[in-house]
Amino acid sequence: MRVTIKDVSREAGVSIKTVSRVLNNEKYVGAETRAKVAEVVARLNFRPNVAARSLAGRRSFQIALICDNPSPYYVYEMQSGIRDRCEAAGVRMIAQPYDRGSDRLLDEIESLVEATQIDGLILTPPVTDHPAVLELLARRGVRFVRVSPGSQFDVSPSTFIDNRAAAATMMRHLLALGHQRIGFIAGDPGFATSAQRTEGYRDALLGAGLAIDDALIRSGNYDFASGAREAEILLALPNAPTAIFAASDDMAAGVLTVAHRLGLQVPGALSVAGFDDTALARYVWPPLTTIRQPTRDMAHAAADLLLGSSEGPPERREIAHELVARESTGVIGG
Repeated sequence: MRVTIKDVSREAGVSIKTVSRVLNNEKYVGAETRAKVAEVVARLNFRPNVAARSLAGRRSFQIALICDNPSPYYVYEMQSGIRDRCEAAGVRMIAQPYDRGSDRLLDEIESLVEATQIDGLILTPPVTDHPAVLELLARRGVRFVRVSPGSQFDVSPSTFIDNRAAAATMMRHLLALGHQRIGFIAGDPGFATSAQRTEGYRDALLGAGLAIDDALIRSGNYDFASGAREAEILLALPNAPTAIFAASDDMAAGVLTVAHRLGLQVPGALSVAGFDDTALARYVWPPLTTIRQPTRDMAHAAADLLLGSSEGPPERREIAHELVARESTGVIGG
């Protein structure tokens, strides 16, 4: 038989109203009571009836993820983090891929809002900084949370890592290994994260007293093909870099492929570093040194902000990054 909210109430020894407040992430429930209800919900595998809850109030108990990213690993981690938080609250997640270059982007998002009556949206780069999308949602009074925005921080809650500091951390790692000519493959210029990571690259070089050679800075699209394309150009330079730092693991994998094809030993002749720490970073050979961007944690935090209280100024929740050193980087000639 289907487990009901009455069963949860009886098992937890609290009122139905209290169970409802916990499921809806409302205030006025103590931490101990909240934990007890959550444990019972998990143990009984309780799944709230979304339709019934919608009829009882003004919420649809559905949120949507708006995603336009070339990396399947990023998309999967983003969906997983949001889904984990939604399941705990008895909320359904709708994952909606979009093409930011489409002329119908605004119409499609507006149609989604009207058709589903969603309670809110989570926007990922680069849609997270799309002025027309932000204006549309504000005008319609739809709650939204942005992941890694690059501007207008006061218009909504957001989650992020310090991309500039993270890129500088990787650069200091490569500099400490003795590399001074370090190529950098930035991401898609349409992503604010691309500019932030490029700034971190520059910060570290200037901090080490080294001049910035613009010939060593290339622009990719956060995908494998662009990483390989730009690596070909960097490695054909008369004074080629001894290390290449790509602003995503997908692009770094492209760099590795070119290095192998050219017969360059990694890391002996060329060190390669990435960014994200997706599963791909562990699958390639040699495994990638990279920056761990905790995408699932950022997604979980974004859903938590969306499902939480809307009172007060928009919260900016920073998630810590981490340098993960693996076999793709080393001293020159090592």
